Amino acid sequence: MDIHELIARGEGEELEFKQKTTHPHRISRTLVSLANTRGGQVLVGVDDAGRVVGVRDAEEELFVLREAAEHYIAPPLTALGFREVETDGRTVLVVTVPESRTKPHRAQVAPGDWRGYVRVRDASVQTSGLTEKVLARQPPEARFEKIPLSQPELAVLDYLKTRPRITLAQFMQLVNFGKRRAFQTLIKLVLHGYLRHHDKEKEPYYTL
Repeated sequence: MDIHELIARGEGEELEFKQKTTHPHRISRTLVSLANTRGGQVLVGVDDAGRVVGVRDAEEELFVLREAAEHYIAPPLTALGFREVETDGRTVLVVTVPESRTKPHRAQVAPGDWRGYVRVRDASVQTSGLTEKVLARQPPEARFEKIPLSQPELAVLDYLKTRPRITLAQFMQLVNFGKRRAFQTLIKLVLHGYLRHHDKEKEPYYTL
């Protein structure tokens, strides 16, 4: 696919724009989220608005990406693909991240702090222990199956039948859950296709 056609698709579950890579632990989250979900591509040298800004030093970007894949991700990602594309007089680095066969992967976000991520729409979202168990059982290219729902999970679906959206705080109040448990429940529903996650506004929210 032509690079401009790819950019025109916009960021989503399988596509991320990065103006540049600044540190291995930052890009590791994106790489992990793609590998843990359906795979995808990262365009380095494209800003959030989809403008081609190019990379100043492709070799430097490649070094950071390889460092992230080998030393800031566990287990390491060994099958990344790299391609340099020249467009409008600028260089864009296309990083291809295959869906992993050794899920779940975790990213090192700080010394001694390793966390799992999955791709939800156009965001890298931290996983729960439950999500990681699902990932470990999930064969590559398989979609998350529909699952039996608990009363709190059914409650949020019933709530959204008569309201356009629900926030984390509203869900916490609805089912009397703490923040961590409520967030894990909502993300579980997103991953299994029951809810959609939106994070473009100041406060993220969920819809059917």
